[in-house]
Amino acid sequence: MGHWWYRNIVEPGKLPLLLALASFVLTFLVTRAVTRLIRAGKGPFRNITPGGVHIHHVVPGVILMVLGGFIALAGDRRGFGAGVAAVLFGMGVGLVLDEFALILHLDDVYWTEEGTKSVEIVILTVALVALILGGFLPFGVNELSPEEATDRFTVVRTVAVNFLFALVALTKGKGRIAVVGVFVPFVALFGAIRLARPNSPWARRFYRKRPKARARSRVRAYRHDRRWSALRRKVEHVIGGAPSR
Repeated sequence: MGHWWYRNIVEPGKLPLLLALASFVLTFLVTRAVTRLIRAGKGPFRNITPGGVHIHHVVPGVILMVLGGFIALAGDRRGFGAGVAAVLFGMGVGLVLDEFALILHLDDVYWTEEGTKSVEIVILTVALVALILGGFLPFGVNELSPEEATDRFTVVRTVAVNFLFALVALTKGKGRIAVVGVFVPFVALFGAIRLARPNSPWARRFYRKRPKARARSRVRAYRHDRRWSALRRKVEHVIGGAPSR
């Protein structure tokens, strides 16, 4: 176990990233637990409202991110300072992304249906950082052999092709697939060859004179949303709490 830890985490310099991810997840979970207690009127926790102004936890989150970022820039990727910077930065990211929906809408939508976007962003961020920890590089460059990696043309071609797949998936209205596909090329390819969602830029441009394709797109989107949207909302509500009616 010790050999694996040193070879896969310490030696590649991934320990700060692991600390940042762990502190990010822990901070988010603790924050959600505290806000749910405040919402239920239980425990000693209360909203911070000096002078009648509600201080959202995105504010200390930004401060922690700034501190962690500057400490990291002032040091290196190894040592105690790098670990402290990673923990501070991870805590800040957890607080900020927990209120991502507030930043997006510029409104306090924390306990509304729009507020579940914060939980979705947190889950996506955790997945992407975990992929990086697992050795996945953007656009599948990690899949090249050592000989191919020395060939600049091969690297450029691989990045360009995989970027094109991710871009096509994005224009087809498959944002989550496009983001994950940046790290896992076959996911982007799957999103690129599938039918576009009915309101996506791709559908408006290429399905305009293809009524059968438009109809298939609507039916497939309806079936997909009916099958997965309810499950996704349940998971988000379990993690972040159900929105107010």
